[in-house]
Amino acid sequence: MATTLEYTSLPSADLDGITGNIFVPNSDNNDNTLDEPVSTTLMRDLRAVGSKFYHVLIPRDGSALLHDWDLWGPLILCTFLAILLQGHGGESGHDGGPQFAQVFVIIWVGAAVVTVNSKLLDGKLSFFQSICVLGYCVLPLACAALIVKILGFAGIKKGLVAIIVDFCIVTLAFVWSMFAAVCFLKPTNNPGKKIISTYPVGLFYFVIAWLVVSQP
Repeated sequence: MATTLEYTSLPSADLDGITGNIFVPNSDNNDNTLDEPVSTTLMRDLRAVGSKFYHVLIPRDGSALLHDWDLWGPLILCTFLAILLQGHGGESGHDGGPQFAQVFVIIWVGAAVVTVNSKLLDGKLSFFQSICVLGYCVLPLACAALIVKILGFAGIKKGLVAIIVDFCIVTLAFVWSMFAAVCFLKPTNNPGKKIISTYPVGLFYFVIAWLVVSQP
């Protein structure tokens, strides 16, 4: 003998002041990305990273970096710089260049220290928003490191002229990074403490620029 069970929907119940209800989200919501292909997600993230790179190269509006922040771009740039700048062991075991982990730590810890300083000075950005801006603005210095490395591979790395060329390239990249970072961070800093907030940012990019220009 078969038994048939019937289910009926019950309204919200109020038991001794405790109210309960069941809410089922709309599965047709276009913002749901759980069911989309992985390739679609990757392409959307890559477009977002590329858009932020564009805003750093042509710093006009910082809303894209501040509103829709991410750490993919800083991670890519940090890894790229660490690979370019890492030293190679020779007969003496080391050629004087920084190691991968050293570059990685300098960039991330430096960005974190600058961010904490900004928060202590009543900055309006969240911790990760500031890390995002500082990390993305490393892009000009990463490009300078690539150019210097290419010149080294081409053999154009000897003599006073080569040193001057490297210095000019890295200086331009340093100014570019500083200008982009200040454009994005200046509106969020305390108006009475902008100079003291900007100084650590310049020191942060100066250290990275020194690593680039002094690479063996």
